[in-house]
Amino acid sequence: MIKLYLDEDVHKKVASALRLKGYDVISAHEVQKQSLDDYQQLEYSIFEQMAIFTFNAGDFKRLHEEYMKAGKNHFGIFVSKQIPLGETIKRLTKFLFSHSSEETKNHIFWI
Repeated sequence: MIKLYLDEDVHKKVASALRLKGYDVISAHEVQKQSLDDYQQLEYSIFEQMAIFTFNAGDFKRLHEEYMKAGKNHFGIFVSKQIPLGETIKRLTKFLFSHSSEETKNHIFWI
């Protein structure tokens, strides 16, 4: 099962809703990490062995490419444009249900 970390741009209600569906999810807001920059957000998710979900697609695509060039691992990066709360929950639920942590390791996905 994929463990998921939501960066600061994602509403903390998404974490609550996904936990109610049985997923292991935390929000940057819940662990007081909302002031970290993108690199630090990714590093925190790696430290916690979690994939990360963000609306900041451009910066995280660049970070993913840098990590791959440097031979550094991450647990998955999931990106999306800003979409309504309900649609975010729906798309993440569908993705988490249909993918494994092994499939997402060191990959970036558009949700």
